[in-house]
Amino acid sequence: MNKVTALKVAELAGVSQSAVSRVFTPGASVSNKTALKVRKAAQELSYRPNVLARSLITGKSRIIGLVVAYLDNYFYPAALEKLSNSLKEEGYHVLVFMASNDDQSTEQVIEELLDYQVDGIITASVGISNDLTARCEAAGVPVVLFNRTQDKASHSAVTSDNFLGGQTAARFLYEAGHKRIAYIGGWAGASTQRDREAGFRFGLKNADAILFAHALGNFSTDIAKAVARNMFSGSIKPDAVFVATDHMAFAVMDVLRSELDLSVPKDVSVVGYDDVPPASWAAYDLTTLRQRSNLMVDQTVNLMIDKIRDPDVASKHIKILSPLIVRGSAKIPKGWST
Repeated sequence: MNKVTALKVAELAGVSQSAVSRVFTPGASVSNKTALKVRKAAQELSYRPNVLARSLITGKSRIIGLVVAYLDNYFYPAALEKLSNSLKEEGYHVLVFMASNDDQSTEQVIEELLDYQVDGIITASVGISNDLTARCEAAGVPVVLFNRTQDKASHSAVTSDNFLGGQTAARFLYEAGHKRIAYIGGWAGASTQRDREAGFRFGLKNADAILFAHALGNFSTDIAKAVARNMFSGSIKPDAVFVATDHMAFAVMDVLRSELDLSVPKDVSVVGYDDVPPASWAAYDLTTLRQRSNLMVDQTVNLMIDKIRDPDVASKHIKILSPLIVRGSAKIPKGWST
């Protein structure tokens, strides 16, 4: 079979070859009448545009590279689906690469994405060094960080206001009358972990309270279970714990109730962060800070499209407020409503 070309489609539709190209180029200007004729001719001839060939001519692949470290946290699959759909509406496809939370793995993935001639890169749940972002900038490929920041504001980033979220959790638990308040955090290298813990410590300090116990769960349910067993093994146990993500909080609650025979919230109040769907299930009924993924995705896509259209647009760090969703896993202070 001979390959059907755009020229053959143009001849059958009675239009120019450039008109055929515009019909199959997202965002290009073309009349409805011309588009209908071209698509009818393309269907008759079983024509499919060669996207890769067009990218060589235009220098634009219409592909956004998406780098993610792990998907076991319910927050990320839902957020990535929204990112993909939103970028599709803008005429872009998404190429997903998995990376580990270390500089070498991230660097390798970014280098591969640059080889694919992507128009932009979004990193989710991974850190990225300033040197690596500088190399992307030199290659003319904008980078937007989703749910992460970097020490230098050389690239745009969208996060929830993690510091304020941690501060809110501290105030909520302190005002509920807890005296032995603990914290189980994520991976030490993550900006989300650092900011949530810093906000939590700041909130306790403002209340003239001290952090009773501290451990890192590395965003892993298995590690979160292990540190919970250790944290609550002593004769004097925490009476409240703020856990840096919901999926770790679920693991901690399972240990408290199933293994240690502690009641939540009678013996221990538990507060999480994310408000993923299982947080509202009766089995957990988790009080948590809600990451508003819809707003985060919208801002991320806007920043990326703006940067693609105008590389000189200044980088921004957007922080989105995370409201506390009060449920049944923690004692409720007077004046706080569910």
